[in-house]
Amino acid sequence: MPGVSARGLSHEERRQLAVNLTRVLALYRSILDAYIIEFFTDNLWGTLPCSWQEALDGLEPPQLATLLLGMPREGEVASSSTLIMSVGPGVKNPWPGHLCSPLFQLVKKLSDLTGCTQVVDVGSGQGHLSRFMALGLGLTVKSIEGDQRLVERAQRLDQELLQALEKEERRNPQVRSSPRHCPHHVVRWVDPTALCEELLRPLEKPARGGARLLLTGLHACGDLSATLLRHFCCCPEVVALASVGCCYMKLSDPGGYPLSQWVAGLPGHTLPYRLREGACHALEEYAVRLQKAGPGLRTHCYRAALETVIRRARPELRRPGVQGIPRVHELKIEEYVQRGLQRVGLDPQLPLNLAALQAHQAQENRVVAFFSLALLLAPLVETLILLDRLLYLQEHGFHAELLPIFSPELSPRNLVLVATKMPLGQAFSVLETEDS
Repeated sequence: MPGVSARGLSHEERRQLAVNLTRVLALYRSILDAYIIEFFTDNLWGTLPCSWQEALDGLEPPQLATLLLGMPREGEVASSSTLIMSVGPGVKNPWPGHLCSPLFQLVKKLSDLTGCTQVVDVGSGQGHLSRFMALGLGLTVKSIEGDQRLVERAQRLDQELLQALEKEERRNPQVRSSPRHCPHHVVRWVDPTALCEELLRPLEKPARGGARLLLTGLHACGDLSATLLRHFCCCPEVVALASVGCCYMKLSDPGGYPLSQWVAGLPGHTLPYRLREGACHALEEYAVRLQKAGPGLRTHCYRAALETVIRRARPELRRPGVQGIPRVHELKIEEYVQRGLQRVGLDPQLPLNLAALQAHQAQENRVVAFFSLALLLAPLVETLILLDRLLYLQEHGFHAELLPIFSPELSPRNLVLVATKMPLGQAFSVLETEDS
């Protein structure tokens, strides 16, 4: 998992890892709690230990990328040791067109392994995952989404893809396959505080036995991921789960985090909004920006300087939202501040202390270094959130693992939480077997 790997650990080892994480997060809480736009107003640099200041001062962005974030130096090849877990085996494309990914293959394996009769894709958005599972893998899929407009868009995309496939089959009869069925789309908001009957209702009565459902959600937002875990634990018809979480800042506390009794009982387990929001940042993407050392890195410094001017003009106005200012890197710092003042409703012609602004700009690398420290620690927050989910499932008698499904450069949330209601060894040995 991000930050620290919990894969292959025993239940007791995972519990101890949670203890260690809360201790580390408490130790560096001041960095994680800080808002980078308050770098100057709150003297964030001065909050670092003197030895840290000495080590970081004067480092250029590419050096930060190498020393803090593990990126290779120019000319070096990235080491696989910087990854917590290796990406899974390659996936064969089941049909013409590049429409398959490791997640689709994993869901197919889970479905076959557990004898699932229906996949339920929760928070399906425009239906991309549902569409590929149904039309590409031949699974029976129910797609649940609360936004009517997204459902209508998903249905249009279903028909467009179906028409494209039929056209391809007429052109190349050798690719003709069995009849395809689009996902069954349902407009429904899933209440995170209660079980959803629509989610559990089968599309068709199984030929024998009861329904066996596989729940999945690709980047299910906030509490929705926690809701999937509750349905898995409480509902006998749900036999498997494959969930990729997202938007941790939208988790309810309590309700979405913590879920496990163990983490809830640890001192310092609370994760305020600021910490959970930071855990959603794209560490890999920022490391690439550091390597390139482009002028775009100065945005945080400019915004922090603007905050000092805002506080002098209106001390009660703190951290106001500033709508995006185009082409920041081409502006002088005083030009940026003037535009920023206008964006927050202040007089852009306020007299400015140019010497002070230029002194702030001279500390650009310090601002970048402090922000890099926060990003370096933020994955530990995500680790604790995901570890809490693993422990929650284990407390209910189920084993779960986190498996990488795609490169973190494609999406920072790249781990799928997988759980089944069958013997651990059989399930995960099959899931991790390389395709022949």
